[in-house]
Amino acid sequence: MGDAKVIPIESARTGGAAQPPSRDREAAAQPDADRTAADRSTADRSAPGREGADRTRPGTRPPAQGRDARRARGPVRPPAAGPEDDRRAAHRRLPPLSALPQGPLPGPAAAGAAAVGEAVGGAADRAGAAAERIADAVGHALAGPLGGAAERLLGRGWERRAANGLAFLRRRITGDYEVDEFGFDRELTEEVFLSLLRPLAEKYFRVEVRGIENIPAEGGVLIVANHSGVVPLDALMTHVAVHDHHPARRHLRMLAADLVFVLPGVNELARKAGHTLACNEDAQRLLERGEVVGVWPEGFKGIGKPFSERYKLQRFGRGGFVASALRAQVPIVPCSIVGAEETYPMIGNARTLARLLGLPYVPLTPTFPWLGPLGAVPLPTKWTIQFGEPIATDVHPPEAADDPMLVFDLTDEVRETIQHTLYRLLVQRRSVFF
Repeated sequence: MGDAKVIPIESARTGGAAQPPSRDREAAAQPDADRTAADRSTADRSAPGREGADRTRPGTRPPAQGRDARRARGPVRPPAAGPEDDRRAAHRRLPPLSALPQGPLPGPAAAGAAAVGEAVGGAADRAGAAAERIADAVGHALAGPLGGAAERLLGRGWERRAANGLAFLRRRITGDYEVDEFGFDRELTEEVFLSLLRPLAEKYFRVEVRGIENIPAEGGVLIVANHSGVVPLDALMTHVAVHDHHPARRHLRMLAADLVFVLPGVNELARKAGHTLACNEDAQRLLERGEVVGVWPEGFKGIGKPFSERYKLQRFGRGGFVASALRAQVPIVPCSIVGAEETYPMIGNARTLARLLGLPYVPLTPTFPWLGPLGAVPLPTKWTIQFGEPIATDVHPPEAADDPMLVFDLTDEVRETIQHTLYRLLVQRRSVFF
């Protein structure tokens, strides 16, 4: 027993002879390629009675620490680069703006830019020439043997309408039209959007407009109206009423909800028609420019309320529209709309489906969705749009917009005016449809 040889633990586990406690040789000799030195030291410390044996038995040493542990584990490999890392690296390789060449373009670059400009201009000229040829061909055809048939089908004045349509088409093809900073395309709105909505207002809903003289001929004005009908047809009909019945043919610039500007296709159409997001900043900018701005403060609470609560105004929010009018020093015109509530009588709301679709509501009406696409056709109700007397705001300084009590009082005054006008119009109405 006294001559027994003590074998180090590492050698006993691997079945080999004891190795000298050399740091280099210990790092080079790896008994298990799949386990790092740190893993082995953890396993050794977790074995029963192992910690005491390491302290008492000769030939052992503590696990590798610091630089020795890193050397035992081998080189650390960086993670694989992803697309974001590639973009960041490319961005770092970009030269700063100060390092870019300044001054006029060199000869080849200037020649290339001029060639591109000439190509674009030539394409526009060719498109204009093609539009003119089409217009001439259509004009000659209609002026010849087709003239009598066109007059019988289209009525008198078809020549003027045809000429205007062809001129509009030419300007669209050549890009000869203007839009303002909000994206409002006046010509497209008058020639296309309002032309499509006008038969709906005049023939289907038979809109009767009252008090149009309360809208000033120039300068900014804020029109505040009640909201109803599941689908915002009341806003579209108000736009037609202001443009077609006002002597100055003014356009109504609506403040729309966020949902309008996230729906594909609807966003572009709303911008082209001159509408913008319902926020105080945009409202004030439009009012200061002298535009007619329309707002429906009830929002989805008004347009999506059940039929049992028809013509009962919902809360008007925090009065942000009043603050915008105070800052811009423009009058507020209350607007009451009767007839929109009955176009889609909402008898239920599929709330679960609305949450799944991310919509404020999914209406259930006597016809929708039971009749399929036919149920989406609005009922032909008789409409009345009444513009009330303007409420002056220039009697208060612009700083009054920061007074919450004044804003609340003016908001309540506008709401009560609209509500009482609705009651009066309902009493005067003979029928929902006539």
